[in-house]
Amino acid sequence: MTSSITLRDPLAGFLGAAEGGVLEYAYLDAVKLTGHSCPTVAGAWLATVEALGRLYPGELPERGGVRVEVREALEEGVSGVVASVAGLLTGAAGDGGFKGIAGRFSRRGLLRFGAPLTADLRFTRLDSGRSVEIDLPRANAMSEDLAASLRRALSPQTSASERRRFAKGWQERVAAMFRV
Repeated sequence: MTSSITLRDPLAGFLGAAEGGVLEYAYLDAVKLTGHSCPTVAGAWLATVEALGRLYPGELPERGGVRVEVREALEEGVSGVVASVAGLLTGAAGDGGFKGIAGRFSRRGLLRFGAPLTADLRFTRLDSGRSVEIDLPRANAMSEDLAASLRRALSPQTSASERRRFAKGWQERVAAMFRV
């Protein structure tokens, strides 16, 4: 699994935002988008990167050329966070997404929730209709030590060093997902 991915975005190329439309995203971009790093963000990143690799073997994935369907409804669980990360990499957006230019480059309506899936997500290439369903990778269960550290870190009386200890343990749990 990788913490960065290179994609081709025809819209970025058309508007001159990136030479040839080639963009590189890193896991840190997903962290910046969501404002945090957790097993959900990491799982969404890893699942999307894997799906794009399977949809575009041996070629650069096309950002804006993939529909993303999420099994959960938007209001359920962590589906919004998962969709944000998948949308970052694929360009897929819901009803408020980019409407396109002269009938091209539309991203609107490429992100859907509440899809009848057995897996967590389905990614479908718009050009070929080829699709892949994938489940989010899950982090190892939180250790008792980390759970206790979380409880302590949530207390207003907790020291800065205890909060740092918790954060370090939390990020070690996330990092382990990338080492699988």
